[in-house]
Amino acid sequence: MKKTLTAVAAASAALLLALTGCSGGSAGGAPAGPVKLTVWTGFTGGDRPGYDQIVKDFNASHEDIQVSMSVQPWDSITQKLPSAWLTGSGPDIAAPSSDPNAIAQYVKTNSVLPITATGSGASEVNVDKIAPALIKEYTYNGKLYAVPANYATLSLYYNKKLFAAAGIDGPPKTVDELLADAKKLTVPEKKQYGLVLADNQTIQMWPILQWLEGGDIVDSKNCSVLQTPAGRASLSPWVDAVVNDKISPVGLTGAEADSLFSAGKAAMELNGPWAAPGYKSAGIDLGLAPVPVGKDGKSVTLGSTAPLAISAKTKYPEQAQEFLAYWTSKSAQKQFSLTTGFPTLRTDLADDADLKANDIISTFTEQVPDARLYLPQVPQATQVDANGYVPLIGRITRGQDIAAETAAAAKTINALTGCSS
Repeated sequence: MKKTLTAVAAASAALLLALTGCSGGSAGGAPAGPVKLTVWTGFTGGDRPGYDQIVKDFNASHEDIQVSMSVQPWDSITQKLPSAWLTGSGPDIAAPSSDPNAIAQYVKTNSVLPITATGSGASEVNVDKIAPALIKEYTYNGKLYAVPANYATLSLYYNKKLFAAAGIDGPPKTVDELLADAKKLTVPEKKQYGLVLADNQTIQMWPILQWLEGGDIVDSKNCSVLQTPAGRASLSPWVDAVVNDKISPVGLTGAEADSLFSAGKAAMELNGPWAAPGYKSAGIDLGLAPVPVGKDGKSVTLGSTAPLAISAKTKYPEQAQEFLAYWTSKSAQKQFSLTTGFPTLRTDLADDADLKANDIISTFTEQVPDARLYLPQVPQATQVDANGYVPLIGRITRGQDIAAETAAAAKTINALTGCSS
């Protein structure tokens, strides 16, 4: 009997040891070996090496935490992540979408972890050193649910060779000059376009033109202003330039617009820092300038960011927050800017000598104070874009009546945002 009890006890101990090993823990609840965190992102473009470097450097400096990053198309993440996070089968950390507003849905479903490890420490997210607009974008009901995975502004790319051929000395300084140059640089017989404007599957370009002309999409109450006199007036000159002056093909995706510029068939394009390496590789005599000032004499451009959030069901909330702290740290962000050409998301790097010495970084960084996010925290922002704004631009650039189409778009947008006025 004694021998039997001893054997049972030994078997039980072996089973307990096996179960402990499967859960990644050890006596006292501490992980056996380094904590392994998984990350999903959609950063498949030319800026990918910058993100890879952050992960590589983190792993090298954190023996107790090791991160594995899976890079896949945004569409794939959008389809798989919601259910994966709800069931606890997804990654510890993810960039849920290239659209910053997408984080709102994950907050609603309690799928993301509030970030509480904030402060001035090395293992904390230094929220007071990150651009305030980015912190505001990812804060809901007083809680921070994501950090910016990146920050970029859009600048004006121009082809110096085409400018010289047209007798234009340099890039436009005002929105009126931008429009005039776009028309002058359009040469139909050469299939050359003055300013390529993508309107789908792209980072938004049209809102910049509206802002420069004194218009907008929604007001502070999230009600559409597209149908107002100011809204229509901000669209009209650029719609006319596309429809009648043919400054850009209609219905371009972002990739198609980029291809035209890379081929020397477009004189100007509004784009982010990720585009510069490809254009240089294509042999374009590349010029880069700030977006021209608007009708009010002020500068404005679009700021772009993607969220990086933690699953509410992660087994390692402390370690996951430590990784986000490192991702947004001063050293990591400086290296990221130097690698990718992106402006820094931190305010304490604005005067860094190494970053200012880089022409691409300095041009995009110069516009950070004047950058605006697209539909920031507007309810149902993703649907407002997909079902309201993008179809509107597609119709009016194909010759449909601006007044009628903006009125229809306003109804769609107001229904989505819940605007009742």
